[in-house]
Amino acid sequence: MPTKTYRPATLRVGITGGIGSGKTTVCRIFETLGVPVYDADYWAKWLIANDTELRAAIVALFGSEAYLPDGAYNRAFVAGIVFNNPDKLAALNAAVHPAVEHHSRTWHDQKVQAGHSYTLKEAALLVESGGHLLLDVLIVVTAPEEIRIRRVMERDGIPESAVRARMRNQMPEAEKTALADYLIVNDGQRLLIPQVWTMHRKLLASRDF
Repeated sequence: MPTKTYRPATLRVGITGGIGSGKTTVCRIFETLGVPVYDADYWAKWLIANDTELRAAIVALFGSEAYLPDGAYNRAFVAGIVFNNPDKLAALNAAVHPAVEHHSRTWHDQKVQAGHSYTLKEAALLVESGGHLLLDVLIVVTAPEEIRIRRVMERDGIPESAVRARMRNQMPEAEKTALADYLIVNDGQRLLIPQVWTMHRKLLASRDF
């Protein structure tokens, strides 16, 4: 991809990877180095439950049944609709992703004020949503497909067919790695900590690369 000629003083760094790649493990290592990590998937769920404007948008899309009488998000109801309706899924994403982006920018600014040199935004669908285009650097955690399948089978106790079905809902890993500024390889052979440390040093020296 084209070489970037400008880096802001405090980077917003995206980190993603296919299912079973180990991106969450990589993020935990970054956190031990004092790097703030924004878990976009967690905060999306929080915003759906708590953000007034987003809740209103979801009700407009799916009706009042999108939320239970106690105010909790009716995930099963909404999932049942979007599973067979790509247009509704696209509309839901069009409501959620901008809300998450706005929230993550505010969070990033708070971390900048606290003196952090850069932040990480972790999201499973960071590339699929186009969110990577709003960030300064994209890191992709990669691993061979057979290793990723085995990890998810062991982690979630599901058969290989179920893992492959999940993979089909994500962008092929090769397409993600082609868009990456940097790769972290989690194949069980190359140690993760030295790779993360090297990446950390590069990001701290962001004005020089």
